[in-house]
Amino acid sequence: MTTKKRYSASETCVYNLGFHLIWCTKYRRKVLTSEIESRLKELIREKADELEVEIVEMETMPDHIHIFVKSKPTYAPHFLVQQFKGYSSRVLREEFAELCSRLPSLWTRSYFCESVGYISADTIIRYIENQKKH
Repeated sequence: MTTKKRYSASETCVYNLGFHLIWCTKYRRKVLTSEIESRLKELIREKADELEVEIVEMETMPDHIHIFVKSKPTYAPHFLVQQFKGYSSRVLREEFAELCSRLPSLWTRSYFCESVGYISADTIIRYIENQKKH
């Protein structure tokens, strides 16, 4: 994993926010293969560019997708998932008719999210605990 730089900045904030996001196809149907898989990755990258977030890593399995995204602090993980799922579902179902006949919707309503940081939680706790000692 290599990223362009560790920190990003806006006018009022310096940040390093990463999220590991996972979501599954409805009924865990194995539909993310060949052309659909390729197109899904294109769509996710398009939406990330539009939102100005960085896709650090992305991989699909036949029934789910993993994304490691670096985001602005103004974007909640739920918002990112909503944007990626909504856009990809709409376009893929327009372009691949078989997705409409096999599934009432492309994605499940749920997702997994984990924050990913450069510094461990233990290091941050020790740093905060030691502030008064210096």
